[in-house]
Amino acid sequence: MPSPRRSAEGRPLGASASSSSSSPGSPAHGGGGRFEFQSLLSSRAPGADLTCARLRASESPVHRRGSFPLAAAGPSQAPPPPLPEEDRMDLNPSFLGIALRSLLAIDLWLSKKLGVCAGESSSWGSVRPLMKLLEISGHGIPWLLGTFYCLSRSDSWAGREVLMNLLFSLMLDLLLVALIKGLVRRRRPAHNQMDMFFTLSVDKYSFPSGHATRAALVSRFILNHLVLAIPLRVLVVLWAFVLGLSRVMLGRHNVTDVAFGFFLGYMQYSLVNYYWLSPHNAPILFVLWNQQ
Repeated sequence: MPSPRRSAEGRPLGASASSSSSSPGSPAHGGGGRFEFQSLLSSRAPGADLTCARLRASESPVHRRGSFPLAAAGPSQAPPPPLPEEDRMDLNPSFLGIALRSLLAIDLWLSKKLGVCAGESSSWGSVRPLMKLLEISGHGIPWLLGTFYCLSRSDSWAGREVLMNLLFSLMLDLLLVALIKGLVRRRRPAHNQMDMFFTLSVDKYSFPSGHATRAALVSRFILNHLVLAIPLRVLVVLWAFVLGLSRVMLGRHNVTDVAFGFFLGYMQYSLVNYYWLSPHNAPILFVLWNQQ
């Protein structure tokens, strides 16, 4: 006959059930509960509480993040090395950087507002053919060909000297503008149409404006070496100013491209005037030209 089941304390299940069904105030009920609780506490190992506490602390997210490491968790780790200077985020930009970004934003906004002839559908689209004709008047190729033709037809030493220096300054202008455009590589405005007259590879860049540099250079040359009446001198200055403005109105350049172009052309003439070619400092050049 199978023996009756016994509880964990060795008593029959019937006895435990009868004791549990007894009233809560009976001594059997109260004493048995205290005995079981004390036996469970005494059955634990001496270092079990400390080990469990350490395990719970090591599994906590606070301990994993390393915010408050416990002293008994192990040796403290060294702080990570600082980032190199080039990898740090610049949270405090300089005043110069802020000023340059603000100037660039104003330049783009003003250039878009002034580009009233950028297309046929623009507000001043009917004036676009006239502006394109003005564009040709400041192109480098007509000025080079015209200067070379006048130089070949000139029969005076003074005229040849002025025209030879003008030819030299025009070639210097083309080289400097192409060099700066290749270095800066600033794209032309987005509303520009690439329908310019005789473009080169560097002409897809906009800084600086070659027409503006040429206008400032040629106007200073004419005003300093030609005897003109006051109305004609005003007309030369007006031509240079309107030519620079037309570059923005056509959408070819930004405002800063034209402004720097005027400055560069002004300084180019100062450079050419300082190294002025004459029969005294470059006699071989004039002798070779006379033989031709």
